[in-house]
Amino acid sequence: MPDSSWREVADRVFQRRYDPYDVTVAVIAGADGLAVVDTRTDLAEAAELREHLRQLSPAPVRWVVNTHVHFDHVGGNAEFVAPRQLPPAELWGHRAMAAALGAGETDADWTRAGYRLPPRVVPERLVDRSSSLDLGDRTVELFHPGRGHTDGDLVVLVPDADVLLAGDLVEESGPPALGPDSHPLDWAGTLDTLLTRTTPDTVVVPGHGAPVDPAFVRAQRDALGLLAERIRALHRAGVPLRDALAEDGWPYPASELESAVACGYAQLG
Repeated sequence: MPDSSWREVADRVFQRRYDPYDVTVAVIAGADGLAVVDTRTDLAEAAELREHLRQLSPAPVRWVVNTHVHFDHVGGNAEFVAPRQLPPAELWGHRAMAAALGAGETDADWTRAGYRLPPRVVPERLVDRSSSLDLGDRTVELFHPGRGHTDGDLVVLVPDADVLLAGDLVEESGPPALGPDSHPLDWAGTLDTLLTRTTPDTVVVPGHGAPVDPAFVRAQRDALGLLAERIRALHRAGVPLRDALAEDGWPYPASELESAVACGYAQLG
């Protein structure tokens, strides 16, 4: 079970890990208020998060950033906009993420997980490649390093603290989640781009699990690179999709790779 308290991972940058799913919520404190990164699964969990934020700081939540579209990261968005919060926070997300959330592409995930579908609150502040937030006495950078866990992953960089909030592009408490909307052939290259924004001392906060260092990210990148190479090799050799997982050489358990291989074969066409 994750430690259910705020951890200051660097100067005024906090992480709290929540069950279920060991999902990360991060907070960046600035002179003008708080930026909250991801909002948990539903309104009840977001209301609990609100109480925990009051324990951390009396400052208002001025900004909310969604790292990607999945239900365990966006279900509490409504807690931070009207009528539940006045004035409302600015909601930020990648353009592809906002389109998928607005279209209800992940609505079924709440039902499968046993939740009631929360209000669908879509970010209005959209990022294509990069943008920034002025928190008063510090600047936070938002950037999209490429496709990986989804096609709309957004990474949050706090340069003055040398912290990178990676969302589910990096996972520590389990292997990377390669679902039906993942991009296994691109993910390693995306992590290469992400790593160009780190120093040897950067604290990388994953979407699930404890903070890691760039060496951990490089190791995950190498494993995802092997996965992509294996998918390409089997496709090139004419191995049918239905038989691919029976082959050897996978860097992760084959039982967890059905969606990854299907996505890779579809991309290779």
